[in-house]
Amino acid sequence: MKAFVYTILLALFVFSCNSTKTVTENSTPKTISEEDTVRITNDELEYEIIIIEPGFNTWLQSVARPEGYYSQDFLENRNLQYVIAWNQRVMQPQQFNPDLYAMQIDYQNGIDYGYEVNYKLYNYFIYFQLTYKQKLAGFVPRI
Repeated sequence: MKAFVYTILLALFVFSCNSTKTVTENSTPKTISEEDTVRITNDELEYEIIIIEPGFNTWLQSVARPEGYYSQDFLENRNLQYVIAWNQRVMQPQQFNPDLYAMQIDYQNGIDYGYEVNYKLYNYFIYFQLTYKQKLAGFVPRI
């Protein structure tokens, strides 16, 4: 059985689609492009991460610390804590915005997802917290 890790399809959320803004002749609505999708797959481990978030890929390339800055152990530990906090919020839609926390993340301790997956997932959590003014797992998100 394949274990899929689907990470946050936030492109559908009200906050990221700017649906409440009025479009005038001089403005264009925010649309999702190929650049807004980050996809990581590994057939050997049978997982897939899809992050669809306008601005994340640009932020990852221009603002985030470069690959290799953090150790894989650091990323795995932080990701595990962030995933636990995230999944708890998904289970409490009356307390936390279900538009932000739409689906659980299947990230398991003890599985080596590799550096790239951990790096991009960690940076997504940082991006998410900074963009939506959220605080996961008691850590102040910083770059």
